[in-house]
Amino acid sequence: MFINSHGGVRHYAQPMDSRAGRPAYARVAAEAVAGGILGGLVASVLVVAVTSTIKAILAWITDQDSWVMLTAPFLGVVGAVLLLNLVADGRAAQRVDGAGAPPRRFSAWLRFPANAVRADLTSDVVRTAGHEEDFPSRLAPIRALAIISTVGLGAPMGTESPAAHLGVAAGSATGSGARHAWLRRLARPAGVGGGAAGVAVLMGLPLVGLVFILELGRRSRAPISLPRMLAATCGALAGWAINTLLKLDLIRLIVPMTPPNSLWQALVAAILVGVVAGAVSSVTGAAIYQARGWQAGLVTKLLVGSAALLGCLLAVSMIATPAAAIGPGAGAITWAESAQVSGGVLLLVAILRACATTAAVMAGGCGGLFVPLLSIGDLCGRALAPGLGVSPDLAASAGAAGGVAGGYRLPLTACAMVLTVGGPLSGRLTCAATVLCAVGAAIPVSYLLDRYVLHRAVTSEPPSAASPSTGKH
Repeated sequence: MFINSHGGVRHYAQPMDSRAGRPAYARVAAEAVAGGILGGLVASVLVVAVTSTIKAILAWITDQDSWVMLTAPFLGVVGAVLLLNLVADGRAAQRVDGAGAPPRRFSAWLRFPANAVRADLTSDVVRTAGHEEDFPSRLAPIRALAIISTVGLGAPMGTESPAAHLGVAAGSATGSGARHAWLRRLARPAGVGGGAAGVAVLMGLPLVGLVFILELGRRSRAPISLPRMLAATCGALAGWAINTLLKLDLIRLIVPMTPPNSLWQALVAAILVGVVAGAVSSVTGAAIYQARGWQAGLVTKLLVGSAALLGCLLAVSMIATPAAAIGPGAGAITWAESAQVSGGVLLLVAILRACATTAAVMAGGCGGLFVPLLSIGDLCGRALAPGLGVSPDLAASAGAAGGVAGGYRLPLTACAMVLTVGGPLSGRLTCAATVLCAVGAAIPVSYLLDRYVLHRAVTSEPPSAASPSTGKH
C-alpha cells in the first residue's frame, strides 16, 4: 500500500502469488468480476427501491393543486436539513478517512465526519475512488432518507448522483467488516461495480454507468486499471440486466430521431448549441460550487436558499406551469415539447431552473446535479432549434449532452450517453460534436469565473486578515 501525492488517495499494489512469485492476475480478475456482479446486484436493488419511491411521491405531488406543488419542494429541503443536521446528532467523528467495520451502536450510523458537507453526495465517491472499501456506507441510510425528502417532494435536484452514491455504498458494504478475508477483498470491486450499476439501472445504458464511475474516479487520480474496468463493466451489465428484466423507466432521455439535413447544418448546430449549453451549465456549476461552500450558519443558508428557491419556482410557474418548476427537469421538458413559446422564453426558463437548483443546494437539499444540468441543456437546445432549422429533439439531445459536459464536467460520460441512447448515426455524431463544443465553451467561462470569484474573495478581506488562498477550484 502507498499514499500518492494527489490528495492522499491510496492505491494498493497487485497481490503477489507467494508460490509463483508473480502477481496473481487470475485471482485479481476473478475477484473483480465476482465483486462487480455482487455489488451490482445489491446496488441495483437499493437504487431501484429508492428511485421508485421518489418517482411515486413526485407523481403524487404533481397531481395536487398548484400551492401544494410549490410548497412541497421547500418542505422537502427542510426535511433533508433536519435529517442530516438534527436527526444526525452532530457528534461528528474527527477524521474523514476510513469508515471501518459497520458500527455496533446505532448512534454511530448518524455520526458524520467533522469536515464533511453532509448533503454532498459526490465527494465521498470521488474521495474513496481507488479504495472503495473505505466508503462511509454507514451514512447511506440517513442520506437515502434525505434524498427521498429532497427529490421526492419536488426540489429541482436529480437522481443520478444519489444512484452512484448509494450504489458504491451498497457494494462496498457487502464486503466491509466481513469475517472472511476473501469476502473483504471483494469490498473494493463491489463498490466500483455498485456505483456503475446504480447509474446503469437508472438510465438503462450500461456504457454510461461504466464510464461515469471511472471518469468520476479520475478526479482523485484513481487508476483505470484492469480490475476496476472488469468490476465496473460487470456492475454496469448487472444494472442494465435488471433494468431490462423489470422493464424499468426511471429516467427519460431525449433521442435525436431526426438527423441534420447536411454536414453544414450539423456543424453549426453543434457549435451554437454547444457554446450556449456549455456556457450556461458552466456558470450554473460555478454558482452551485460557491453556494455549497458558502460559509454561513445553517439557519441563514436555509432561509436565504429557501427564499431564493421559492422565488424561482414562482417565476417558472408563472411563465410555464407549476409542474415545469419542480422536480429534476422532466416536467420542464414535457412542457417545452408542447409549449408554443419563443426561444427567449425557453432560455429564460432554463436560467430560472439553474437558479432554482443553485438555491436548493444553498438551502441544504440532498440530491444530484446531473439530471438538472441535463434538462437545462435540453431547454437551451430547444431555444435555438427554430433559428438553426433543426428538429427540437436533435437540438434538445445535443443541448442535454452539452449541459452535462459543461456543468458536470464529465465529457466522456456525455459522449457515452449520446452514442448509446439511440437514433440515426448522424444525429448521435452531431450530439457528440456538441459535447466537444460545450467543453470548449465551459473551460474559458469557468476559468474567468474562478479568477473573478477568487479575486473578489481575496480583495474583500481587510489587509490585516488577508492571506494567500490555497483553495483549489
